[in-house]
Amino acid sequence: MTLDVTTAAEAATGSPGAAGADRSTNRLAAHGLGLRYGNRTVVDGLDLELPGNAVTAIVGPNACGKSTLLRGLVRLLDPAAGTVTLDGSDIHRMPARSLAKRMGLLPQQPVTPEAVTVEALVRLGRFPHQRMLTPWSKADQAAVEDALTRTGMAELRDQHVDRLSGGQRQRAWIALALAQDTDLLLLDEPTTFLDLRHQLDVLDLVSDLHAQAGRTVVMVLHDLGQAARYADHLVVLKDGRLAASGAPADVLTAELVESVFQVACQVVPDPETGTPLVVPRARSRRAAAPAGPTAPTVPAAPAVLER
Repeated sequence: MTLDVTTAAEAATGSPGAAGADRSTNRLAAHGLGLRYGNRTVVDGLDLELPGNAVTAIVGPNACGKSTLLRGLVRLLDPAAGTVTLDGSDIHRMPARSLAKRMGLLPQQPVTPEAVTVEALVRLGRFPHQRMLTPWSKADQAAVEDALTRTGMAELRDQHVDRLSGGQRQRAWIALALAQDTDLLLLDEPTTFLDLRHQLDVLDLVSDLHAQAGRTVVMVLHDLGQAARYADHLVVLKDGRLAASGAPADVLTAELVESVFQVACQVVPDPETGTPLVVPRARSRRAAAPAGPTAPTVPAAPAVLER
């Protein structure tokens, strides 16, 4: 979830950096950012600043560049144009190990090593903090224990990850990120393939990590209501460009939803939280039920069979 294989390989050759950055900063920004796959431009000329010490949700239609942007923000994809900065410093000029101590990525459908237990997976999060010939320390184990406890996975530490439910697997990967002890967590569609209960469990956990542990979180979501409910800051992409950004209450309007998603809707206050809730207009309406009490149904007379 957190330390992608590419980042891990870079970290192994990088020089150690200072840990424990001030979590009131952690400002990621893109400046004229262009990202491509081969000759295909996915993100084009993007200028964007994400607030530190906040939860940001990135939303937009399928194939608009959300996941690509996340990969560019964590240096897994080299920019074709522009730069990405973390607290004003170009991330491509930062030592790999320093960057791995500050940010981690949960990709879509992370690949679990075969027959690995929950605790063994979470211990991988300590990789950026290890050096050659350095023994496993009490601090390393304490970080693992804290991560297992925070995610509610301590009792499942000896279970194989590939035998867990979808929600439990997501929690195991989030525990790996916590053990890595990064200031920034970037999650690419962390609720994909989860039922509603497990979606809310994961989002509640992310919210708690921000509120209790001071993590800055950036996540890609599809559900606009969930994004508005759980995020302090909303980024809306369309065709690889920035359509809008800001507080959900300021950004999420019926006009924007129709323009970006081509869906006519109403935006009303969520009855639970007061945050914006998108209610699509019905494309086909059922016949309205009578307003008053209905007459009792009279059973049909039995059919008479002629001989």
